[in-house]
Amino acid sequence: MFFMQTLLVVDDEAAARFALKRAFQAQYEVLEAEAVEGARHAIRSGNPQVVLLDYTLPGEDGMVLLKELNQGLHSPAVIMITAYGSERIAVDAMKNGAFDYLPKPYDLEELRLVVERAFEHQALRRELQDLRDRLAGEGQFGRMVGDSPAMREVFLMAERVAQTDLPVLILGESGTGKDLLAQEIHARSPRARGRLVALNCAALPEHLVESELFGYEKGAFTGAMGARPGKFELATGGTLFLDEIGDMTPATQAKILRAAETGMVERLGASRPTQVDVRIVAATNQDLETAIRQGRFRQDLYFRLAGMTLYLPPLRQRREDIPLLVESFWSDLQRKYKREGPELTREAMVLLGGGDWPGNVRQLRSAVERLFVLARSERVTAADVKMAAEPLPFGAAKSEPYLEAADFREARKLFEIEYLTRKLREHGGNVTRTAAAIGLERQSLQEKIRQLGISRD
Repeated sequence: MFFMQTLLVVDDEAAARFALKRAFQAQYEVLEAEAVEGARHAIRSGNPQVVLLDYTLPGEDGMVLLKELNQGLHSPAVIMITAYGSERIAVDAMKNGAFDYLPKPYDLEELRLVVERAFEHQALRRELQDLRDRLAGEGQFGRMVGDSPAMREVFLMAERVAQTDLPVLILGESGTGKDLLAQEIHARSPRARGRLVALNCAALPEHLVESELFGYEKGAFTGAMGARPGKFELATGGTLFLDEIGDMTPATQAKILRAAETGMVERLGASRPTQVDVRIVAATNQDLETAIRQGRFRQDLYFRLAGMTLYLPPLRQRREDIPLLVESFWSDLQRKYKREGPELTREAMVLLGGGDWPGNVRQLRSAVERLFVLARSERVTAADVKMAAEPLPFGAAKSEPYLEAADFREARKLFEIEYLTRKLREHGGNVTRTAAAIGLERQSLQEKIRQLGISRD
């Protein structure tokens, strides 16, 4: 069945609409609107793939509609028509997502070519979206892989929310790939032409967080030799990724909430605020609901950040993904080291899939790279896996895993996992006896076990 493509002409001059309809009605179904509100109705009812949009319209101007359309999942391609000499408007139109622009009076043949390219562009966008949907359903999302039902659901939800401007909150343990997911959401969003600016909220001392987020003016404090924009300003038009948001103090949380709600930030030492336009993607490995109950995290900020919440499960909850991840890492390492490497055996895969991997995907990748580099024969043996995978509980002698951690927070978490696991084992998994032995309240120990994902078995 053949479906005619649809073109929407938005112009307040009836003669201009008539001329454009005559020029294109042989090739496309042509819809008309004389103002922004009528254009909105035509887009909802007619679903045009391309819009010819005049900038000068009664009431709201064409830029208002362009900005609205640039937020949509299946937004049409917009060709902005501007008055002669309106170069600044044309530049603004391109920044706000216009496919192209033409000044009046335009050459009709040139307009035909631009419209044709716009329809081709939309067809390619649909094909790319179909491919992304299929890959997400098959367990691939950019550099992330996972074939488990949980990961497929994450990929499909992330693909859809990426096309909107909703804030996103990513939850998951350390090493599950929260930063990769944030990068991919930005790359697939209408803001992809803008910058992705990241801030690790746990890596900075408290007295530096505010200047990093909001910037400062020259002389704002000792050592401020010049003005510097903050992360919010740098991310204008793009995405601000706030990693480990749960580690921020309530005072800083309040300032982030105010900036997110008002779209205004004020540099340290500045006399007036600055307008910003950012999408916030935040991530944490903490249980924010518990943090809210304990007064460590603001509930109003949580609701502001959680426009869409995505949860990345730890590897122990999706062991079926481990062989897929190992094969992906192995291919990457072959390219990195420019050699085939030893053969991965079924025995090796079974052993790799048997670990709890408290460091999750990050730890697994490090172990696989050690295995690739250090394997002592052409086939990977069980001894190779045990050597490379330490400090996993495969029965081999283990060193302290927290000494190999990337930062203090991860080291503390790995220490708590190993310490509590050993103490629970010593007391047969009995929480009450274990809590009494180590000097914790029973409820506190139960909460730690849940937070850290420790098995009482």
